[in-house]
Amino acid sequence: MNTRTKPCVMVFSGLDPSGGAGVMADIEAIGAVGAHALPVITALTVQDNDRVYAVNPVDASILAHQAQVLIEKIPVAAVKIGIVGNRENALAIRDAIMTLRRKQPDLPVVLDTVLGSGHGFSLADGVPEYALSPLIGIATLVTPNLPEARRLYPLSDDIGKQAANLMKQGAANVLVKGGHGDDEHLVFNDWYGADGVKQWQWPRLEGEFHGTGCTLASAIAGYLAQGRSMEEAILHGQIWCQQTLANAFSIAKGQRIPGRVGMDQGK
Repeated sequence: MNTRTKPCVMVFSGLDPSGGAGVMADIEAIGAVGAHALPVITALTVQDNDRVYAVNPVDASILAHQAQVLIEKIPVAAVKIGIVGNRENALAIRDAIMTLRRKQPDLPVVLDTVLGSGHGFSLADGVPEYALSPLIGIATLVTPNLPEARRLYPLSDDIGKQAANLMKQGAANVLVKGGHGDDEHLVFNDWYGADGVKQWQWPRLEGEFHGTGCTLASAIAGYLAQGRSMEEAILHGQIWCQQTLANAFSIAKGQRIPGRVGMDQGK
């Protein structure tokens, strides 16, 4: 009998019917880097590879029941959170994580602060920043892009101050993704943690991509689930994500889909 096992990542994420972002990106990325995804759907979205037209949150009681059944049977090595849909779902997710952390105080939690689509459509009922707020303080890593970091701390344009604000709320680490930056040739990603700041530079690839943030955050969660250190997980997650963008493909006019299937683990 085959007794091979894989560490599991519980994923709270929305369904993107284009297959570029959301739970499909999470499942593909986590599987590609060597872990297994346990997907709990938070919202059913209406979108294509360019635009979001509607977000329909799943009832919080259904979300909580899905998580409860998984937690009672399957060991969870990490958690990844994408769109939550509304504050009620965020509170249910927080409760599930607190249940897990009673037995696993060091359980890694990666929070991808998805506030809106690339074209500005809100991805939560009400104010997305308010919906997400119960989760920031329990996150091991928060991964905002530049516009999200600014929205989460509108009092300053300084990335360091924006990251510091998230850490004051309880986030242990913050990775500010620079894909929306102005440099034509390079993307700068800045990691803020207990030991200070570290920056990575990546060649800016031509074109636009759908699901980059989901892909990177899930890859990092997959590596953390396998026992990698935070620095190793962030580094190898970026290497692997960059490879998926270089291997991106088109399904229609507009943003391309990261080529996650068939990629190695970015070692």
